[in-house]
Amino acid sequence: MSVTLSEKAASHVANFITKRGKGVGVRIGVKTSGCSGMSYKLEFADETAPEDIIFESHGVKVLVDPKSLPYIDGTELDYARDGLNEGFKFNNPNVKDQCGCGESFNV
Repeated sequence: MSVTLSEKAASHVANFITKRGKGVGVRIGVKTSGCSGMSYKLEFADETAPEDIIFESHGVKVLVDPKSLPYIDGTELDYARDGLNEGFKFNNPNVKDQCGCGESFNV
């Protein structure tokens, strides 16, 4: 089981942590919401929790809670720019369907 970052995402996270002056990595998970059932949670983590499952990708720690891992196992978090838009993109092989706006998904 694993959750990874692309090189671009890892670089973006590392730069942001440096600018903030604190942080141990990025925390990724899922929550129940949206029209398709689940949505992603993404936040910068200032410390690890005892229950965190920790992966490392391109030198950046990825923290995942055990309840979220079955839904995002194999996911790569990418950072993409498309015209004027830029942001993180979840490449999750477990997604069976997602809502039209792309904010929620189900497995």
